[in-house]
Amino acid sequence: MSSILIKNVAVVNEGTTQVQDVLIRNGRIEKMAAGIAAGNVSREINGEGLHLLPGVIDDQVHFREPGLTHKATIGTEAAAAVAGGVTSFMEMPNTNPPATTQQLLEDKYAIAAATSVANYSFFMGVSNSNADEVLRTNEKKKDVCGVKIFMGSSTGDMLVDNYVTLNKIFSESELLIATHCEDERVVAANKEKYPDANDASFHPLIRDVEACFQSSFSAIQLAKMHNTRLHILHISTARELQLFTNMLPLEEKRITSEVCVHHLHFTADDYAQYGNLIKCNPAIKAPENKAALWEALLDDRLDIIATDHAPHTWEEKQQPYQKAPAGVPLVQHSLPLMLQYVKEGRISIEKVVEKMCHAPAKCFQVAERGYIREGYHADLVLVNMNEPYQVTKSNILYKCGWSPFEGHTFPATVEATIINGNVVYENGRILDLYRGQRLVFDR
Repeated sequence: MSSILIKNVAVVNEGTTQVQDVLIRNGRIEKMAAGIAAGNVSREINGEGLHLLPGVIDDQVHFREPGLTHKATIGTEAAAAVAGGVTSFMEMPNTNPPATTQQLLEDKYAIAAATSVANYSFFMGVSNSNADEVLRTNEKKKDVCGVKIFMGSSTGDMLVDNYVTLNKIFSESELLIATHCEDERVVAANKEKYPDANDASFHPLIRDVEACFQSSFSAIQLAKMHNTRLHILHISTARELQLFTNMLPLEEKRITSEVCVHHLHFTADDYAQYGNLIKCNPAIKAPENKAALWEALLDDRLDIIATDHAPHTWEEKQQPYQKAPAGVPLVQHSLPLMLQYVKEGRISIEKVVEKMCHAPAKCFQVAERGYIREGYHADLVLVNMNEPYQVTKSNILYKCGWSPFEGHTFPATVEATIINGNVVYENGRILDLYRGQRLVFDR
């Protein structure tokens, strides 16, 4: 395995930025200090003018394999992820077939072991009828990221609305439970209000604030009843924020939350320009929600920034509103987007690292990743904060081939991505020589 010395780079880690050298050997960070002698290393990288970040850990992606590989594969989307500085991902179970048995879950791990350039973990999926199978995951709590419950509609039969099933999982799971929260009864009633909905501007009216709040409130009630470790995904409304606290450090919270980059960037006003391209569940909503999400992110009521990367083909997205699927491809552009907000003064680069790297590691108890520390796995991202990067058709790596950011120029560029001590992305190219590792959890 190669050894790398990164010289004179601005290391962003644990709330500070300081110029250091970083020595990588045998896949791990061996030493961090000023003036490390080159010695016997395979490669030296001049980091002057660059920032070194921990690799991003994205705790919510949909890579579509197995069964939906016309949209994406684990291999293609992992490549897109590392091009955007994401070194580890946690993937959702609503594939075809859904990962609702232990064997189907392990089948996905096998695909990733063979094809993913990034590190990986997969959620065990819950249905109304597989509680006993889900609870077998307790035996794998050190090598499975968590259990996923769709408390709102999803593909296949993964909507879980049976209280007996929910109560059993919440009371007996030893793993973190991640939930998609939208109340299906509220959504159904709203659809009746808007039977002639014919464009994406209706989406936040149908999948509205009330649907999100009622479902999140129900999940939190269950979690408090059983002292469950609950993580609510993709918070999208101002009203839900009253359900979360910043009075405890993250490692002491039993109930945590996540915000996704598209809810921090777009608002309902953007449907006029993007239409179905930004149709997603939960919906992008009115501007006051975006403003509240930013406030809660900065004051730590929202714990993690993720993507909910969910690609569909261009042709699928061009269908009429009611037929077009919900979901947006984002994993390649989440870090560049947040670095844009750093440049604009909206958030500090240290806070971005906290929310995209440190917090997912803490929240999920990821072993030896998410920080730049001696002895930790060398998952690192070199970024140039002064090198603009334009998104074009030719540099979009998603299998679906499109992005709502096509034509947009980000003010910062991911120069290189290092995973387990190996340079896997550099100068706009994936170096597909290595495979990522299965994430391990300190539980």
